[in-house]
Amino acid sequence: STDLTSTVGYDSIIQHLNNGRKNCKEFEDFLKERAIIEEKYGKELINLSKKKPCGQTELNTLKRSLDVFKQQIDNVGQGHIQLAQTLREEAKKMEDFREKQKLHRKKIELIMEAIHKNRNLQYKKTVEVKQMCLLFLAMWCHWSYTQPLLHLSYLSCFWQLFLKLAQTKSALEDTDRSYQQSVTTMEKIREEWQNEHIKACEFFETQECERINYFRNALWLHVNQLSLGCVQNDEKYEEIRKSLEMCSIEKDVDFFVNLRKTGSLAPAPVVYENYYNAQRNVTPARSPAPVPISR
Repeated sequence: STDLTSTVGYDSIIQHLNNGRKNCKEFEDFLKERAIIEEKYGKELINLSKKKPCGQTELNTLKRSLDVFKQQIDNVGQGHIQLAQTLREEAKKMEDFREKQKLHRKKIELIMEAIHKNRNLQYKKTVEVKQMCLLFLAMWCHWSYTQPLLHLSYLSCFWQLFLKLAQTKSALEDTDRSYQQSVTTMEKIREEWQNEHIKACEFFETQECERINYFRNALWLHVNQLSLGCVQNDEKYEEIRKSLEMCSIEKDVDFFVNLRKTGSLAPAPVVYENYYNAQRNVTPARSPAPVPISR
């Protein structure tokens, strides 16, 4: 700004940096919330795999596939819990980065705050001295133009006016010297402020570049972690698929038959025995023959 005491540009930069810090905090909170979700999901999967029955009476190869299935689901749950811990660590890194930038920036802000205050005080003082100098100059001009017009009848007042004129001239000279010194001091402070302002802007720009780069890399890393989790989960699911490929319908059926078989021979055919005709052909004198019992 062309206004020497204005901080509108500086305030705009600080506001932007504060917004950047807020954005980092929002991403940090996002990671923490995602960690809570991942941990809860992982624990639920583990509980599900351990407590919920899933084909517990199956036999042989399909049973082995189901065991692998439950174990890998448990592993997936453990993976989500590990991912939750990783996300918390990344959130902590973001927090440390954010606080580190805050501390470094605070030093520069304190310097700028002090130099702004000094600049404004000196500027105010310079303006006041300038106004006083103009006042004494006006008084000097007034007495200088009034003095030649004095009539001899006012001779008694002449010395008093002359004394005031001399005092005014002396005050004018002192004030002018003070004004010159104030302007010189103000210019030194202005140059110092301008140099510090440039340094501050360069520092803030460096910080902003670091923040954007760090934020970008953190987001990239987060996506890679999620992708890695998906790849690891797919590897676990692949183990289930491999186990299912080893599942044999014929082997499971044969296994059940061998496990539960009751014998290798089928029951003998049931033969009809004509007891009625056999009884009619028996000779009366003889004792009746015993009737065979079919077993």
